[in-house]
Amino acid sequence: MGVIGRPHGVRGLLRVQSFTEDAAGLSRYNPLLDERGRTWTLTWKGEGVAELRDAHGVALADRTAAEKLVNVRLYAPRARMPATTDDDYYIADLIGLLALDRDGAELGRVTAVHDYGAGTSLEIVADGSSLLVPFTRAVVPVVDVAGGQITVHAPDEIEVREMAPGETVA
Repeated sequence: MGVIGRPHGVRGLLRVQSFTEDAAGLSRYNPLLDERGRTWTLTWKGEGVAELRDAHGVALADRTAAEKLVNVRLYAPRARMPATTDDDYYIADLIGLLALDRDGAELGRVTAVHDYGAGTSLEIVADGSSLLVPFTRAVVPVVDVAGGQITVHAPDEIEVREMAPGETVA
């Protein structure tokens, strides 16, 4: 849901990058959890600047305490997430799905979802092979989260082959 950035000032405030639809909406998911299971309550103090309080309601004391949280990821429990629509998916729901080609043959499993600004792509891995496909309706016409699989109609330009040990993509 968000990532803690660098400290802001000397009083324990932090810059926080929010991945919610409305950046300010991150605080609606309080309390948030980090990778270690710690609970945090976030209160916005300015644009992109927040105060974090621990499970006991104690704010970070100073810049030194804030520095220890740089790059910590913040999560919301799934139960507090809004329901998705037919064409919306949570990344966590896509990871691990079995990928099948148009004939039903296994291509591998979705291991990552990438978005570098030009559109979302899925990384599918099987037995040392990695396939990166655009996450569009034309290439991935069927997403069955409940059934645990997707169907991939890879364009002819995409070659699926196993890489040799030490081989790199040129």
